[in-house]
Amino acid sequence: MGDKLLFTVPAEYDNMLAQHFLKKHCGLSSRLITRLKQIENGITMNGKLLRSVDFVKAGAVVEIKIPEENSGIQPIEGSLDICFEDDCFLIVNKPPLMPVHPVKQHQNDTLANIVAYYCQCKNEDYTFRAINRLDRDTSGLVIIAKNRFCANAMKGIVNKTYYAICHGKTEPSGTINKPIGLLEDSKMVRHILEDGPKAVTHFKTLKSDNNISFIELWLETGRTHQIRCHMSSIGHPLLGDDLYGGSLELISRQTLHCGKVSFIHPVTNKEITVNASLPEDMADILKALD
Repeated sequence: MGDKLLFTVPAEYDNMLAQHFLKKHCGLSSRLITRLKQIENGITMNGKLLRSVDFVKAGAVVEIKIPEENSGIQPIEGSLDICFEDDCFLIVNKPPLMPVHPVKQHQNDTLANIVAYYCQCKNEDYTFRAINRLDRDTSGLVIIAKNRFCANAMKGIVNKTYYAICHGKTEPSGTINKPIGLLEDSKMVRHILEDGPKAVTHFKTLKSDNNISFIELWLETGRTHQIRCHMSSIGHPLLGDDLYGGSLELISRQTLHCGKVSFIHPVTNKEITVNASLPEDMADILKALD
């Protein structure tokens, strides 16, 4: 991966204190700025060292060296469905039944392990930072930031579109605005909780019959199990989601897929939109609706 970021100082930032420019325009945290000060020529302007107490000039090029990092995750050979990659991000289409991060029960069969192997083959080495996290059984797009700066810059700016197959005939469109909280005596299951955190889900029906519906969803909030809990709460649990009332008759995992992500690139300022087609198991179920 590239080990530097380049920013041209806009006219409106002329003669601004470097510390403020680095935070407001470049999106650097105080912690990262402090770390860059410890690196030789960690921050330069037109090739000369730029201190946080200096002033930036319009049109000047500010170069930021990204500190080298090591993920510490064991590389394991595997297949990656890469949908987008540049010096800042790797976006992959995660298959169902694959954990994103290593956990106690899954140390060597996760997306992070395969990405580590991919990096090794490219002579790259960066900490695995997944911007969005999907359940093991959920398929779809996972955005991996290649450095701390990009990870911090992506907080709250990614628009995600999900696709799901649920039981019953859903309304043409709808919004579910119900707070969600952890079910008492459970470490995993969520339920509608009157005084719980706010949770808002929007959906649109793409195809349906009297038995199942194929829907598109987007979220205003990102609560754990939000889509699964919300759809179950209105009588339309996802197929395969027995945790929330779905049947295992047609499929043994929840039919949920993150099929689209879009965001403004924090370095290039270009709009990035990435799509991922449905996995085979969901596509096979939908054939009955054609």
